[in-house]
Amino acid sequence: MKKIDKFILSSFLGPFILTFLVVVFILLTQHMLKYFDDIIGKDLGWATLGTLLFYFAIFMTPVALPLAILLSSLITFGNLGEYFELTAIKSLGISLTRTLAPIFAIVLILTGFAFLVNNYLVPKAALEAYSLLYDIKQKKPALDLKEGAFYSAIPDISIKVNDKLPDGTSLRGVLIYDHRGVAGNKKVIIADSGKMYTVLNNQFLKIELFSGFEYAEGGNAEKGLSNGQDQDLRKTQFKKMQIVFDLSSFNMNKTDKKWFQGNRIMRNVVELESDMDSINHEILNQELGIYNTQNQLFSYHLKKDTIPLPVNLENYKRVRDSIQRTKYTAGVQPNSMEKPYYKAKNFELGSKTKPFSDSLFKLEPTAIEITSALSRVRLVKSQLLNFSSQIKDLDYNMKVFQTQWNKIFSNSLACIAMFLIGAPLGAIIKRGGLGIPVLISILFFIIFYVLGILGEKWGNRGTMPVAAGVWMADFILFGIGLIFLRQARQDVRLFEADFYSVIWDKVKMWLEKRKLLKVNVDKAL
Repeated sequence: MKKIDKFILSSFLGPFILTFLVVVFILLTQHMLKYFDDIIGKDLGWATLGTLLFYFAIFMTPVALPLAILLSSLITFGNLGEYFELTAIKSLGISLTRTLAPIFAIVLILTGFAFLVNNYLVPKAALEAYSLLYDIKQKKPALDLKEGAFYSAIPDISIKVNDKLPDGTSLRGVLIYDHRGVAGNKKVIIADSGKMYTVLNNQFLKIELFSGFEYAEGGNAEKGLSNGQDQDLRKTQFKKMQIVFDLSSFNMNKTDKKWFQGNRIMRNVVELESDMDSINHEILNQELGIYNTQNQLFSYHLKKDTIPLPVNLENYKRVRDSIQRTKYTAGVQPNSMEKPYYKAKNFELGSKTKPFSDSLFKLEPTAIEITSALSRVRLVKSQLLNFSSQIKDLDYNMKVFQTQWNKIFSNSLACIAMFLIGAPLGAIIKRGGLGIPVLISILFFIIFYVLGILGEKWGNRGTMPVAAGVWMADFILFGIGLIFLRQARQDVRLFEADFYSVIWDKVKMWLEKRKLLKVNVDKAL
């Protein structure tokens, strides 16, 4: 490796690592703000929060890599141009494309790394992150009693305290409604003061009450019986009482991850291809069901008329029937001596039967027959609508999985597109630092993000092919990058007024030539 390559790589790697970490942090913060209300106040602990942030950081990597490459390449070549190092390199006879080669090699490696992350790490990280987030959402908030308000997070218990002392455990004016095993407010405890703390590793809540009364309605109050008979009111005074409540419902339970594995973002390329193949088989089965409804449409008249199957359905039906026939007839030897059904029943082919000269079809239909026919038509219409609805749903699911399959590749190759924009543009603007490069990076990232969302939506709606919609952002940015590379090789200053003046003069000259040519043609005619 030449010294110039080492110099350029060292100028790129530092800004790249820094910008990558900053971009991941920004994207992670923006993403976590959506779940702030679900996380706060759950007393999760640093280990759980760190695990959740780690998985979501991996989930943000495919988006952060292209933006980090764009920003770091802009800074690198902007600095080289600003301090005339790029000019010195060109004076040695080294072209701009040769200068880009070492960083381009690193970008190719990062593109492969991005694909591996997209295909293997991101699905697993998404599965772990969203399953953990679901468990966090289901977890009850931490035990937090508010003064003067009822707290009902503990199952079958309602607690209200008038005052909480600064020590965090002492209480004044305690009122407890105990609904465990009773119907209604038939067990009430009132105390002048008390203490509250958790025991056995926060598994139980222990409350010590002082100077109070316990009220229980009826002799069977604990069992909650109310048979309409007169019930006694029992009042018990106490100087000290201890109550223990189970806090197991406050623990965070782990949900089986198999319930989340079907989501498209949690599938790799091979799994997505298997899912799309299954959906395609289901679509073909539904379409075959539509063609089979003709037997229900014509029970008598035109019963022998058939609608030819399309080639793809015919091939699928042949393969499916052969598989089923092999499965159910494996090991069964046909009996060549067995007579066909019509021979066993003493039917003969070609036997003369009396035709229906007085056909039933010539008779006038009765009201019952008309009603029956209308009912059959409504039934078939309902079946066709059901088939159509199911095919639309399956087709949408197919587009969704196709979108995810293409995004795994397109998000990876976006690294190259961003480099083709960042490096030449940095050489053109000749500005380093975090000023103009950051603004330009944000602009192109917004373009990339908006085009990606629009293409994905258009593909899912069927407005355009799914592949074209997903790859649209990459193709447009590739084109812009090639234009910037051409302009950078010619040392054109895009952000100077003279550049656009020259373009405008060329456009005016072209328009004048077109106008003159049209005049000459008119004169010749």
